[in-house]
Amino acid sequence: HLSIQIDKLRRIKMIVDRNSPIPQYFQLQTWLQEQIQQGILKTNDKIPTEEELVKMTGLARATIRQAIQNLVNLGYVNRKKGVGTFVSEPDLEEKKKTIIGMIIPDIRSGYAPELARGAEDVAAENRQSLILCNTDDLHVKAEFHADRLIENSANGVIFVPTASTDKNNRKIVEKFTSRKIPVVLADRTIPDLENDYVTTDNFNGAYQLTRYLINKGHKKIAFIYSSLFSTERLRFNGYKKALSDAGIPLNKSVVYAHDGPFIEKDFSKYIQKLLNQRDKLTAVFAGHDRIALLIYSAAQRLGIKIPDDISVAGYDDLHFTTISLTTMHQPIYEMGQESMKLLLSRLKGERKKYKEIVLESHLVERSSVRLNK
Repeated sequence: HLSIQIDKLRRIKMIVDRNSPIPQYFQLQTWLQEQIQQGILKTNDKIPTEEELVKMTGLARATIRQAIQNLVNLGYVNRKKGVGTFVSEPDLEEKKKTIIGMIIPDIRSGYAPELARGAEDVAAENRQSLILCNTDDLHVKAEFHADRLIENSANGVIFVPTASTDKNNRKIVEKFTSRKIPVVLADRTIPDLENDYVTTDNFNGAYQLTRYLINKGHKKIAFIYSSLFSTERLRFNGYKKALSDAGIPLNKSVVYAHDGPFIEKDFSKYIQKLLNQRDKLTAVFAGHDRIALLIYSAAQRLGIKIPDDISVAGYDDLHFTTISLTTMHQPIYEMGQESMKLLLSRLKGERKKYKEIVLESHLVERSSVRLNK
């Protein structure tokens, strides 16, 4: 019977596009879901083994294992020890459970892991199922995941807008809201969109951090950030306001704005240019901590000492073990918690008006900023 199923599957032209930004495991997972939904693989059918799928697709075993495990988690298939993996029977009770999607930049790096953990802890407390979707800050991947969540009957979504235009991010939200699926924006916001969101006071946080640098005697303060993100645009505005209030003119030659997602090689080029004009600055305000980490790496290569030669401050308070960075601590875990609470209250019908939650950040002083006499 299994060989018949393999023959059926082979007659379907399955294409895993290795040049696509969509992960290969997700392409395979989606394709297998379609075979089940279309009845090519029926209830209680045994699906091909990992080894057979390797031969059919050319994908690595680890990639295939991840796709199948996701299908197990979603209830499409079940494993029987020593026998194989089989298409599950439709579970009517399972369908009654709430499925919540969370669309984030990258579960492996930056602030997203802590944000997801905060949301997942609240979801677990309330016996809700959470599906994590990584976008790598690409609109095309967010759009893909949005369609998959809709197909899998997600009841609600927490969405971190991507490094794209506000118009594109608005379209992602409208994909859900047009189908009565509520959305909570986390961290980043979309201007002129009436929607629930949870963020932090990025303007005031950046203002405080810039004032701290000024009070340390720094008047020549550079700034480097991603201009596509609402959060970092607000930080830039807070930086400018603090300079203005202190009577310090803005030096545009030491402001570097990148109009795309955070990519190390792109920012490394900006940082190289920045450090080559050290006579114009005594401190650098990095739009987020990962930029600050790149500044440390570049400075080390160039023989520049931090903070002796140049002071550096970041934003987020990520858990670095290699540098002692002065930064603004964002309550990221709490942001994840509040996002999930906000979504669950919407799903329970506890309110009709949109709610905006703005959490406060605070300065964490370490050893990357010196007194500039």
